[in-house]
Amino acid sequence: MANLKSEYKCALLLTIDLIGGKWKLRLLWHIIHGDNRFSLLRRAIPEITEKMLTTQLKELENSGMIVRWVDRGQVPVKVEYSVSGEYDSIIPIIDDLCNFTKEFAKKNKIYIPS
Repeated sequence: MANLKSEYKCALLLTIDLIGGKWKLRLLWHIIHGDNRFSLLRRAIPEITEKMLTTQLKELENSGMIVRWVDRGQVPVKVEYSVSGEYDSIIPIIDDLCNFTKEFAKKNKIYIPS
């Protein structure tokens, strides 16, 4: 898990420790929108290494943000990730953040591929 402290001076500092960094927010967005398996995440974010993907998924899982579901009845074993029901309130927040960013980009003539 990310090194979470027992006390924070500001809620945003905890937010940064939970989902900050280069990969976690992107991973959450992709998991929410259907790229919920390791191979799908690798394809969706080709610039992330396998080691970093594994590390980030473990940190999100250890913090309780995502759940890892394993179906051992399939060969190969099927592993899927989803946002934890306990923290699914983050889903509209991430979508709103993306919408805000798209509007910002549009107003400032910044290109974002769709």
